[in-house]
Amino acid sequence: MTVDLRALVLVAVLVLAGCMPAKKAQGPVQAVPNVGVATQDSGPAGVPSSTTAPGTEVASQDEDIDPTDVLQGRENLPEAEALSAEEKRILDMDISFPVGLDTDENEDVQRYFHYYTHVHRGTMEGWLKRAQLYLPHIRKRFLEEGLPEDLIYLPFAESGFNTFALSKAGASGVWQFMPQTGINYGLAVDAWVDERRDPYKSTEAAIKYLKKLYDIFGDWPLALAAYNAGEGAIDRAMKKTGCEDYVSLCRTSAVLKEETKLYVPKFLALVKIARNLEKLGFAPIDWSKRPAVPAKLQVKPGTDLLGLAHSMGLDWKAFRELNPVFRKQEAPSDRLAQVAVPGHLVAKAEEYLKRPVVPRKTELAMYRIKPGDTWWKVAQKYGVSPKALQEANKSTGASRLQVGKSLRIPGNAKEVGPADVAQTRKWASKRANYIVRQGDTVWSLARKFNTDAASLLKANGLNSGETVKVGQKLFVPDAGSVEIRETKAKADAVRQERVSYQVQAGDTLWNIAKRFGVSPGEIRKWNNLAENDSIRPGDRLKVLIR
Repeated sequence: MTVDLRALVLVAVLVLAGCMPAKKAQGPVQAVPNVGVATQDSGPAGVPSSTTAPGTEVASQDEDIDPTDVLQGRENLPEAEALSAEEKRILDMDISFPVGLDTDENEDVQRYFHYYTHVHRGTMEGWLKRAQLYLPHIRKRFLEEGLPEDLIYLPFAESGFNTFALSKAGASGVWQFMPQTGINYGLAVDAWVDERRDPYKSTEAAIKYLKKLYDIFGDWPLALAAYNAGEGAIDRAMKKTGCEDYVSLCRTSAVLKEETKLYVPKFLALVKIARNLEKLGFAPIDWSKRPAVPAKLQVKPGTDLLGLAHSMGLDWKAFRELNPVFRKQEAPSDRLAQVAVPGHLVAKAEEYLKRPVVPRKTELAMYRIKPGDTWWKVAQKYGVSPKALQEANKSTGASRLQVGKSLRIPGNAKEVGPADVAQTRKWASKRANYIVRQGDTVWSLARKFNTDAASLLKANGLNSGETVKVGQKLFVPDAGSVEIRETKAKADAVRQERVSYQVQAGDTLWNIAKRFGVSPGEIRKWNNLAENDSIRPGDRLKVLIR
């Protein structure tokens, strides 16, 4: 009998594969620092088990998303070591609502407890520092709404109190709402703003959502499981198994994901820690301490938020911490918006906001790096400063550009072509309100008129490498304001310089006077010229410039 050797090998492989034992789960699954829990349905952090959730977001290149805020992958927890007598007493303490789970006996709770008090103690300490900013407010609101106090610790399990935390499924903010769930509970989520990042507005949404879940299930452990997996997933699992409580549902259901079965044990471990910080050697929460309340200012549609931040002496990161809802470095183009500003910087912000808003163009927001490109070349190409370009890409001057990679072009930058430059220069010459004088530079004029060099260059169709010439007419945005006129008058009063000008072919006293912003009579006076004296090419004229 002839035997096909390849067929025998294939059969052997299949038999071995079928007999191979399944790999045993290694305990609860938990994130490394700042990691949330992926979920099964349409809850705040829920995604369907087999496909991407409806409304799942992919970070746009225009958005201000720091890669460090994206929740990373998970790792298996080690087995818990033996707990001390004090730790066992802490686990045995009751919380503010019944859970039907013996926390001092449950191995999953013990492993999470050990993980955050020993293995990743530093992670917990970092979370507590962030929690100090928001927990006093959250506690006040939950108690006012009649919710169990221990629910205030839920963000430890969701985001580590990181307002910018973003799961791979698209859940965002301290309370990890999915986009549509956030919208359903009153949060604005669009191309311009994401109020899931607002710790105060999202707390109000979480209060409403938790109340709804409790109304549906009448049991806080089930409500918490639904917060993780979505109410649809929990409802279907209960109907399929006939179970009516969390413990039996987790023990019986084969459709609930392991992470949902471990969600409540994880939460309980974190609650026990948070309620006993000093006993466990952590710094306690100061419930009387509230962060300083920033001033709120209204900004016009399309306001340059990066420019506003710089006008106050803040970098984008500091401004972003105060205003986490903005997804771009620009206010919404279709409506008014509010920004938070430190009280001592209100005057500077208001001065900046008096300026007219320059509409932004974002159709060329990205640029693919080509051979020979440098920070300077790309910045010049798009009419922005190298520093602004580096800030937009979270890089430094020491960073080398990699061919093929993409750069974010900040602000209202667009590729500048010859037609654009000509049109801008023509427009600027018609509106010119300043004549360049001896000693002027782009940078000195920017300082003098309280603007930035990039804006001045752009307003006049100039490249960053160009210099200004004596007698050149420039348009300085807002140079006609009262404050700037006063500054200019004071500067003119104290500044007088002598220029020796050589007469060129075709020159007249009138056009020389116009070039230097003086009168023909003044030139005659300074050079002892009579009314009927003429000038010739090569003559030297003395001109005093104020």
